[in-house]
Amino acid sequence: MSTSTSTSATAKTQGKTPGRSYLRWRIVDIVVASVLGVAAGLIFLAWNVGYLGPKALLEPLLPGIQGLLDGPWLFAGVLGGLIIRKAGAAIYVELLAAVVSALIGNQWGGFLTLEAGLVQGLGAELVFLLFFYRRWSLPVAILAGAGAALAGGINNLVLWYAGSGPAFTIIYLISTVISGAVIAGALSWVLARGIAATGALDRFGSGREARVRV
Repeated sequence: MSTSTSTSATAKTQGKTPGRSYLRWRIVDIVVASVLGVAAGLIFLAWNVGYLGPKALLEPLLPGIQGLLDGPWLFAGVLGGLIIRKAGAAIYVELLAAVVSALIGNQWGGFLTLEAGLVQGLGAELVFLLFFYRRWSLPVAILAGAGAALAGGINNLVLWYAGSGPAFTIIYLISTVISGAVIAGALSWVLARGIAATGALDRFGSGREARVRV
């Protein structure tokens, strides 16, 4: 029996499909993703209040530019995807963060907060899917942040800025995509690498990669 045949047989015996590890969630994946979601939800709560000051300054300058403030609500899904590296991680972490924000309370209401979290998480998830959950580089993270921002921005335009003119729509979408790319994308990538470098993620692919780089 050849080595490849033996490997295939072993995989089938264990009920695993080679090359599809991104579909199999372990208990540690669920636990860490949940911790990330709750922690991100607490950050959301702080930003729910903290953004009001910058928003009051930006809106009069150029309507729509307040989209630059959206990034802190978008990072959870990107960070979760970069660390967990499983299908659905971006949606799970972003949605769980939204659940925490909704349960404790905010100015937008429970259902709309959950709906926003789902849409934003889906925006990031689709980018990771586009790369078949195999690429976790800085450019991919930036695209995931931009994807979350674009999905969330369109959602906000429909629900909160209905009837806005073309100028506002364009400025807002450009602003929120920039914020998503930089804050939710690039900064999440830096944060994921920083956490991995501590050894806290050694049971994850993201952590093992960091140890190899060192």
